[in-house]
Amino acid sequence: MKLYSTRNSDFYLHSKDAIIKGLSDDGGLFCPLYEDIEKHKFDIKDLLTYDYKKTAKFVFNIFLDDFSDEELEKCINAAYSNNFNLSNSKDFQSNNSNHTITPITKIGKNFLLELYHGPTSAFKDVALTTLPQFLTTAYKSKNENKKIYILTATSGDTGKAALSGFKNVENTFITVFYPTDGVSNIQKLQMQTSEGNNVSVVAIKGDFDDCQKLVKEIYTDKDIKKLCDENNVVLSSANSINIGRLVPQIVYYIQSYIDLVYNKQINLYDKINFVVPTGNFGNILAGYIAKLLGLPINKLICASNDNNVLTDFINTGCYNKNRKLFKTISPSMDILVSSNLERLLFLLSSDSKLICKLMDSLYNENEYAVPEDLLKRINDTFVAFYANEEECRNTIKESFENDNRIIDTHTAIAYACLKKYQKTYPNATEPTVILSTASPYKFARDVLKCIYSENVDSMSDFDCVDKLYNITNEDIPKNLLELKNKTKLFDTTLDYNSCKKFVTDKIINCI
Repeated sequence: MKLYSTRNSDFYLHSKDAIIKGLSDDGGLFCPLYEDIEKHKFDIKDLLTYDYKKTAKFVFNIFLDDFSDEELEKCINAAYSNNFNLSNSKDFQSNNSNHTITPITKIGKNFLLELYHGPTSAFKDVALTTLPQFLTTAYKSKNENKKIYILTATSGDTGKAALSGFKNVENTFITVFYPTDGVSNIQKLQMQTSEGNNVSVVAIKGDFDDCQKLVKEIYTDKDIKKLCDENNVVLSSANSINIGRLVPQIVYYIQSYIDLVYNKQINLYDKINFVVPTGNFGNILAGYIAKLLGLPINKLICASNDNNVLTDFINTGCYNKNRKLFKTISPSMDILVSSNLERLLFLLSSDSKLICKLMDSLYNENEYAVPEDLLKRINDTFVAFYANEEECRNTIKESFENDNRIIDTHTAIAYACLKKYQKTYPNATEPTVILSTASPYKFARDVLKCIYSENVDSMSDFDCVDKLYNITNEDIPKNLLELKNKTKLFDTTLDYNSCKKFVTDKIINCI
């Protein structure tokens, strides 16, 4: 499988090199061609006996085909054998007891794909338990002795998941940048208390788009590249711009379908919808790739919060970031530049010159418009809605009262948008799966405010966690319980311009 730069289709790498490199020197993202994905179409009937690990190996063999079977099995076992705790899941029976990664459950008349049972209670764990395995395996096979320095921007969940995944990995170092006021208190504390002899955390005076822009600029900075060469360091990424982050997310779309068929919730070959709360577009893009591979998907419903740049784009074909960035109670979606959208445009156009033109326009003018035929191809699969803060809060309350389910502020955005989709298309009767991306306890204060009548402003974050448990009796993830007694190890805040010096100092001092 050739993985091309979205900005230069004459340049490609295979998966090991693409995972190590993270981002192409021209600023493009590594991506397969549409037709190359379709060559690997499967019949879902052939996968119905698969458990999660077997499904993962099936998908990885397609995209990471320069890894040996033995290498992939080691990566999968290291990532998935002991990192996921399903003690509080109400999932359907699985066709194999090893399927304990992403259980699927009922919510009202729909389904909830629980992606938050990993070591940091967020969906990023599914990919960020595998990426360190991919990266170290790829690097060892190259017989090189450089140090790997991973730079990661986060809007909340990626940061801790990456820090956890790469903790104490040999010859690998990681710095996470997060917006100082753009994550929840618990997300911030998760990062600030991260342990490991190879990790560092920096708050940036800005928003997530500033963090993301910083990381991309560092990757393409010729002076920093020269500095890395001089100090025997190679830069890489744990963001979803890294193809090794994206591929594992394809797996849970396929596995959820397998489990629904096994439990007789749908019939074989029934088309279903997925509704995805998304800001950076990686999670929903994985669903689109699953569809290209043959998964019977009708619609992918893109759910946004008040930062509805993706909703506007999918509905009009115009991407315009000339707007205010709102700080919301679903902070992981407070994003105006959706990196993985570039991959979708490349997949559907196969035109790297067009991608360069669009990305140049976004950089210089803060907007671009896609050709009408390209928008039509997008609308063949994608529909988009957004939910405001009040709708998000009401959905959490209604879910608890009517469905007996407690959901976080991002899942609530998806559920609210699903209701809008069903109202807009009353004749659409396809079964729908909501991707639930985080434990409600990561946003305990805001969730509690939605279902508890008394004022919680004077309560501490952990008092909110305890009160939420007392009301819902939903088990608190162990990693969040342990936060209470952890010591802050990182409390650095820098302005944008100081962050490059932070990185270059790390490189010069050999991390």
